[in-house]
Amino acid sequence: MTRSAEPQPSGHPNAQVDRRDVLRAGAAATVGLIAAGPLMAADRLAVNVVNTAGNTNMVLAALLKQEGIFEQLGLDATMLHVSDGSKLIGSLLAGSMDMCALSGFGQVLPAIEKGAKLKVLAGGAVLPLQGILTKNPAIKRAKDLEGRTVGTGSVGALLHQLVIALLRKQGVDEKKVTFANVGSSTDVFRAIVAGTVDAGPSEVWQQGRFGTRMLEDARFYVDLQEYTYQASYGSDRAIATKREAVVRTLAAYGKLYRFLGEDKSREPFVKAFATATGKNDREEAEAQWHFYRDNKPFAVDLVLSEERVRYMQDLNVSLGVQKSVLPYERICDMSLARDAVKLLG
Repeated sequence: MTRSAEPQPSGHPNAQVDRRDVLRAGAAATVGLIAAGPLMAADRLAVNVVNTAGNTNMVLAALLKQEGIFEQLGLDATMLHVSDGSKLIGSLLAGSMDMCALSGFGQVLPAIEKGAKLKVLAGGAVLPLQGILTKNPAIKRAKDLEGRTVGTGSVGALLHQLVIALLRKQGVDEKKVTFANVGSSTDVFRAIVAGTVDAGPSEVWQQGRFGTRMLEDARFYVDLQEYTYQASYGSDRAIATKREAVVRTLAAYGKLYRFLGEDKSREPFVKAFATATGKNDREEAEAQWHFYRDNKPFAVDLVLSEERVRYMQDLNVSLGVQKSVLPYERICDMSLARDAVKLLG
């Protein structure tokens, strides 16, 4: 059984247990590899977390479970992975899930504009994890994509947004590029390898596989650092009724991000990669881990700046998926991220 995540009055006996749990969880953050003695199941707060089902999110979820990070933060977490952002947002608004820890959030902003009771809570993968790959020897730079077919997701979705933003920054006329709605970044990579598209965005660690290479000026994590790739967000309902559980969940991810920047995370990551993907591909696993350790793309301090949110809104408005730029306070509640950082110490 799990203890209810409902907040308790300061005089309630369970409120005292909650504070002791927080102290124990904070102490656990400083001991060992990641591990410390997990809290008993009866002491944990329940939380429902939904993320998109990409390779990165699946591997990180496996690592969280494998290392017992949720338990260390006093959580009984149920995780769900869905195929796209609309299903994710739908589950939050319906109340079946409490929060998303890692997903592109470009679609969340127009949803809030239209009245959705959601808030952006923290940064996730602040730097994009991808670049534009190709097998075509004639395509070396972004400018060479004019007159070509580029695989992305649907118009306005994460992959399409990334490519548009990169093309504009590099002075490429996006109207001269044909976009094909292929699907996820994994689908795009397969299409590049098969030759059904000339190029497309895919994870950095895929470059070099099956004859692919990255364009010289289309490394999103270097050439488009202002674009925020993923964020955490949740429903107003969950913020009001399960605040402590949401804060602890953000702390769990913050702890994970810090761990990924350390050399000692290598072998645990390789193991989690095999669990999540069902394949024992050490070369790909280590390439992914090296990228995380060396580039540190995740928001280890969790708080997402006003400037980053404004950039995403401006991009949305320019693409016609959002009518106007909204005040930062209407979109974001970073107080939970700040509480999570305090919990980590």
